[in-house]
Amino acid sequence: MSGATVLTDAGVRTPARVDAPVANAVRGARAALRAHWPEYLSEAGGLGFFMASACVFATLLEHPGSPVRQAIPDPWLRRVPMGVAMGLTAVAIIYSRWGARSGAHLNPAVTATFWRLRKLEPWDAVFYVAAQFVGAIAGVGVAAGVLGGLLGDPSVSYAATVPGRWGVGPAFVAEVLITFVQMTVVLAVSNSRWARWTGCCAGALVATYIVLEAPVSGMSMNPARTLGSATFAQVWTALWIYFVAPAVGMLLAAQGYLVVQGARAVKCAKLNHDTRERCIFRCRYGEETR
Repeated sequence: MSGATVLTDAGVRTPARVDAPVANAVRGARAALRAHWPEYLSEAGGLGFFMASACVFATLLEHPGSPVRQAIPDPWLRRVPMGVAMGLTAVAIIYSRWGARSGAHLNPAVTATFWRLRKLEPWDAVFYVAAQFVGAIAGVGVAAGVLGGLLGDPSVSYAATVPGRWGVGPAFVAEVLITFVQMTVVLAVSNSRWARWTGCCAGALVATYIVLEAPVSGMSMNPARTLGSATFAQVWTALWIYFVAPAVGMLLAAQGYLVVQGARAVKCAKLNHDTRERCIFRCRYGEETR
């Protein structure tokens, strides 16, 4: 590329090189992809599995033809097994080899928050987010291929998240609140002597939110999770909530943690820091021994 010109010592005007930043960016992206593709693939696989699980359990619990749905007519009671199932799914992914490898963000808002906390490089953040969106869509796609029309039934609607009967405002506020609490707990536990229990705490909150908060906002906390379902359901109701509110809630939690504890208190960007797996982040685990 060329555009502007520069005057050389000989007084000759030559095209200025304006593509150097682009070339550097491309080299950086390629280097990150070559070095860290297993982590990106783990993020895609982890969220894909979560979405496939959400679709299966939503169909089992909400489709009118399901014997489970017929046995549990009360919607509130049906949210209890749904919450338990998805909470355990989250825990299983976080403590799996996938979760140990990537750190189990599984959520663009989580990745953006750890980038804000300077725990990961920009290109890793970009590829993590891309992998999460691809994984979410692929997970719903796999479930749709297996479950067919059952998953597309209006009672299930590909496990789409939409505001509840109270409307957009309460849904937005609820999403901000649950993501604020989620990230506050993750940061508090993962940077303490109880760090190995971070995944269990995160999963317990997911279960609790599904049972108690889902009627308000659909309980997303995750832009990729919502887009994965919406892509197949073609339900775009108040989609902006599920992109904006999780980022707001988690970034506010991060800012609060920085004010109270300071930046050095944040050890890593992993929810599961299994030392048998490499860490690609700006990690402070074991720093005291180095």
